[in-house]
Amino acid sequence: MDDPDLRDRPAEAAVTGPELIGKGLYRYERFHVRLPGGDGEPLTRDVLRVGRVVVIVTVDLDRDQVVLIRQFRFGAHLAIGQGDLVELPAGRVEAGEELIDAARRECIEETGVAPQALVPIFSLLPSPGMSDEHMSFFLGVVDASKVPERAGLAQEHEDIRPICVPIDDALAALEAGDLHYGAGVIGLQWL
Repeated sequence: MDDPDLRDRPAEAAVTGPELIGKGLYRYERFHVRLPGGDGEPLTRDVLRVGRVVVIVTVDLDRDQVVLIRQFRFGAHLAIGQGDLVELPAGRVEAGEELIDAARRECIEETGVAPQALVPIFSLLPSPGMSDEHMSFFLGVVDASKVPERAGLAQEHEDIRPICVPIDDALAALEAGDLHYGAGVIGLQWL
């Protein structure tokens, strides 16, 4: 009979590495892993080191709107030929930064407005077979009437266009299959 404990839990793994494979915006590293009871050669695993990320489901409850952002994503351009994505505001957590502080910072940087409230809602690993990215989602209450036409940081070469839409319109786009950004799909499904 399979183990009925459905919680994720630590694994007994002997890990050696990392070996740097490449470095750009993120580090790409190779590790060798031995699991208990494993026979033969250790497993070789390559990992893209993204780390902690925050995603903010930005809503204006008074106006019944969600604030989304639109920006170019090269990976989407390569994968499906639709690189001009609609997303939720998100970004990496800086070293030593608290998650809620990162969520506040990213909300301001990407939507142009500070959240009136931030509430943690859930976290997930979007692709643990190839990345160490760990996403923490927050509900961010904002005033959509103050959202500018453009946002993003010049030093990060961001060209972000915030979009304020009725929540029902965002959910209809989701249901129609028009949105592909994973964190946006999951965040809107939660909403």
